[in-house]
Amino acid sequence: MTMQLTDNVALVTGGLRGIGRAIVDRLAGAGAHVVLTDLDDEDSEAVGELRAALGDTVRYVRADVTSEDDWRGLHDMVAQGHGRLDILINNAGTDLTGAVETISMQDWRRIMAINVDGVFLGCRTFTPMLSETGTRRKGGSSIVNVSSIMGLVGYGEVSAYNASKGAVRLFTKGLAIEFATKKMPVRANSLHPGFVRTPLTTAGFKRWVEKGVAEKEQDLIDAMNAQTPVGRMAEPDEIAGPALFLASDDASYMTGAELVIDGGWTAQ
Repeated sequence: MTMQLTDNVALVTGGLRGIGRAIVDRLAGAGAHVVLTDLDDEDSEAVGELRAALGDTVRYVRADVTSEDDWRGLHDMVAQGHGRLDILINNAGTDLTGAVETISMQDWRRIMAINVDGVFLGCRTFTPMLSETGTRRKGGSSIVNVSSIMGLVGYGEVSAYNASKGAVRLFTKGLAIEFATKKMPVRANSLHPGFVRTPLTTAGFKRWVEKGVAEKEQDLIDAMNAQTPVGRMAEPDEIAGPALFLASDDASYMTGAELVIDGGWTAQ
């Protein structure tokens, strides 16, 4: 195995919690210098805990993935601070549930802005730098766009989320073909987690309880466990390992692929 990233530079969006934080930990543990973004202020508790745990191996930058100005600022910071980018992991995302007739245009635009526009802006902003850096890596630089199993199959009352994550899946495939046919040394793959125990999932369960779908959150957890062949939800670190693989030289021949980590959910 060659999943060592010594001296590589990685950028992870939505990196303070859940899957994003687990990915940051894995990349830093493999020797990468990690820049991560989220919406928390610099002096927040989460940022303080991150710095206490990982020290100088990571740098936190508050950034909104829907903002072109914030992406330009990230580009300038990475260029000046590191002069290269080897790995871009577009992980920031949000969810939206509800029957289609109840979804407001504002909420639709919001989920598309975060889940789709944010991925597009990240790739557009850093493709030139990734291409330049990729000449020094086996297989080239790596883009990992975090989609979902909901980008592969439909599910009741998550149509907006389905649409956003499906867009990420096909956008990634389009990028992969574009880069390969132009002989650009950049790989692009999508990651498709199943149900994962994260703060976002917990918040979603709370909303379902408030809507009267279940009496308590544990009922929903039990239902998800029952629908998953392996009988449980994933932990964030179980998604971070596959993300590290896609980022590493071990995946040097993978581009345009979708890596599914769902405990067998979509195999049914």
